[in-house]
Formats: sequence, structure tokens, C-alpha cells
Amino acid sequence: MTDTHGAARPGQLSVDHTTADGIRVVTVHGEIDHAVKDMLGEALLSHDGAAPLRTVVDLSGVTFMDSSGINVLVAAHQAASDDQGWLRIAGAKESVLRLLEIVGLGEVIGCHPTVDQALTA
Repeated sequence: MTDTHGAARPGQLSVDHTTADGIRVVTVHGEIDHAVKDMLGEALLSHDGAAPLRTVVDLSGVTFMDSSGINVLVAAHQAASDDQGWLRIAGAKESVLRLLEIVGLGEVIGCHPTVDQALTA
């Protein structure tokens, strides 16, 4: 199943949803900032408003992320953890990975080089 949101303007956020072995994979492209934080938050929640138990967020297509993205990832991680699930990050580019490291999010949420590695960690 794939569900795509977003437009084709450069930098604008687009989000795709797929499922691999019962794990939700959310693939994000573009820039994550205050203007699109709600769209990302909705993408990380299931249709009933609860976080899926197991989610990999593929950030390989993200070119910029500010603290708004960090806040959304923390909230999604907490929601999944509250239900005994997990959230993992995959494919973050150097600039995004650096931000994750600076704020210590890599200590809380597993960060992996690829989606395949995140799925099997």
C-alpha cells in the first residue's frame, strides 16, 4: 500500500507510506520546517490517531530539517514507545544527521544508514 502526499515543487515536503513485513515505512522528501510539521506529524500517525507500533522514517530525501522536525520525531517516538513499539530513522543525509547528533536524538531513536538496516535492526 502506498499513500503519497505533497507537491512537486523543489524543497516542498512530500511523504509516501508503504509497509514492509508489517513495519510502516514513511519516506520523506523535501524540507522539514515549521510550515510542514503538521503534515509530517499526520504521516507518522495511523488513521485512528495512534502511532503505528513499528515505523521506519526514511529521511534520505530530506534536504533540510529544523527543530520542528525534531519535535515531530520525538513525539512520534514517544507515542510508539507508549504502545511498546518503536520508531527508527534511516538514510539521513549528513546535514540532517548532524542535527540529530547535536540534539542527541540518535541516543534516543535508532539511526541507520539504510531502510533495510533499520528494518532488520
